[in-house]
Amino acid sequence: MCAVHHSDTNTVPNDGATAPPADLMPVVPGYESLGPNDFGAAQPQAPSRAPERRFDIPAIAEELAQEAFIKYASSKCCYSSKPAKEMVFTDLQSLNTYRYRLETFTESRTTEWDSEPYNGQVVDAFGVAPAPWSIPVPIPSLFQDCKKSVRVPHTSTVKGCHSCLNLGRSACSRCVNSGRTRCGSCSGMGRTSSDQRCIMCQGSGMIRCHSCGGVGSITCKTCKGQGKLLCFIKLKITWKNNMNVAVIDKGSGFPVELLDQITGEKLLTDMAAVVYPVVSFPDSSVNAASESAVREHQAQFATTCRILQQRQTIELIPITRVHYAWNEKTHIYFVYGTEHKVYTKDYPAKCCCCSIL
Repeated sequence: MCAVHHSDTNTVPNDGATAPPADLMPVVPGYESLGPNDFGAAQPQAPSRAPERRFDIPAIAEELAQEAFIKYASSKCCYSSKPAKEMVFTDLQSLNTYRYRLETFTESRTTEWDSEPYNGQVVDAFGVAPAPWSIPVPIPSLFQDCKKSVRVPHTSTVKGCHSCLNLGRSACSRCVNSGRTRCGSCSGMGRTSSDQRCIMCQGSGMIRCHSCGGVGSITCKTCKGQGKLLCFIKLKITWKNNMNVAVIDKGSGFPVELLDQITGEKLLTDMAAVVYPVVSFPDSSVNAASESAVREHQAQFATTCRILQQRQTIELIPITRVHYAWNEKTHIYFVYGTEHKVYTKDYPAKCCCCSIL
């Protein structure tokens, strides 16, 4: 779970204050240019070794394939169950389908000026500000997106509020600093439709502004009426789980997007600070997908982020292509996943209600 603990004195409060323009702020050594902070590249470790055995699985039995097909047909209100019950199997083919997934859990850091209303709190202005990547920040749960902001030590300074020019109050936008607005009852005419004097504005057409209470100004939202801001450099940390998923399909004609929510059998799980591409998996397409994904994530994140952990997995998703004959024609359907779901492009018999619009 990602949580920001407000008891930490370095945690940046979320009070809506904004910092003055950057050109009005002092230059802090090591923070001459704010923004994203790059991180050095990490090197791959020793190669991971996949199991040396084959992972072929037999096609499901005809009884199970027919049972799944009947259940599928029964779930469709307009499908006749006759093809599923009367079909004759001609072939059952097991299609090994692998899903490779690479997760790269990264940490990125960026800096910017921020502020909070100044009401006499301690100003941490003395000492050398630590570099962005040397500031210790606890790492949240691995492979879960999270964000946090902390105050960079020794970067605080007190500045006059830029929003209200140190006054603590801003002009009321509703009455434009006049304290009075047009009367809504008489639309500013001073008289009603019956040509009587408006009792709301006493005939003046103007009433006291409700937004500012007739004062003409409101408490400055930036400095909360203090007239001063405590400005500091804010370090924003973003943890992100970046994913690369490849489904190795053998051109079976099965729509692989249906596998997104399907459970597979875990064949390999490899986790390290930096993983090396899988090189010994029996299917060369999986090895190629692993090499491509690892190289892509290294190129994308190695210098811009800190790679905290990587995890690669290989799953086997069982898919059986069933060829059958019914009513002197041949057809195909698929039974897929450990859940034995069914997909078919064209069911051969539908009830007459399908044609009723």
